[in-house]
Amino acid sequence: MTGDGLRVLVVDDEQPALAELAFLLGRDDRVGEVRTCLSAVEALRRLREEAFDVVLLDVAMPGLSGLELASVLGGFSEPPRIVFVTAYADHAVDAFDLNAADYLLKPVREDRLREAIRRVREIGAPTPTPEDTIAVELGGVTRFVPRSEVRYIEAQGDYARLHTAGGSHLVRIPLSSLEERWRDAGFLRIHRSLLVSLAHVEEVRASAGRYSVVVAGDELPVSRRSAPALRDMLLRRTTRERP
Repeated sequence: MTGDGLRVLVVDDEQPALAELAFLLGRDDRVGEVRTCLSAVEALRRLREEAFDVVLLDVAMPGLSGLELASVLGGFSEPPRIVFVTAYADHAVDAFDLNAADYLLKPVREDRLREAIRRVREIGAPTPTPEDTIAVELGGVTRFVPRSEVRYIEAQGDYARLHTAGGSHLVRIPLSSLEERWRDAGFLRIHRSLLVSLAHVEEVRASAGRYSVVVAGDELPVSRRSAPALRDMLLRRTTRERP
């Protein structure tokens, strides 16, 4: 926690809700700075570049849900505190499983928001969850690649090729093993030969009943069998839960 007040990031895909929360937070003298994002994907990019004490996070958002973003943030070396903000109460159990500091229901009352800020200050920073890594060989040197650096994975027989910002790495691990190992960290099997990190999905495309996703500029096919799971994870909460 900073001595000049909390640095707060507010994430909501609805501009009026975003503006209202930012306004209320600005009235709290325990808050030093407020930033806003209109999507969880945008928020993840900012959180990789800047440190925040607390993130106020909507649950239902397109592309990447608040719960999925919180799961990713749990692997940060210094994760922020999470306060979920939503119009629905039925995600509370999942939220507290992710060590959320509080869970606010919309419309948010100012006194309730102030109570959430009090809780954040009292409980301090959460204990980080150790991030899973995978060993790769580079010119005779073993390097441990953090899971968060992996954008997508291709099956190549009994091997898997990890695609990261720094290049690709071939490892002797079946894709099915990585799918099981990283499913709870936001990885989804979109094709028999492809596993993607939802945190790195930039775009979902649909044409003539077929789907694809764009990850780090690469367009990857989604099988018909996997398309329903993709739609559910990326779109269901937005289309079904909004008033």
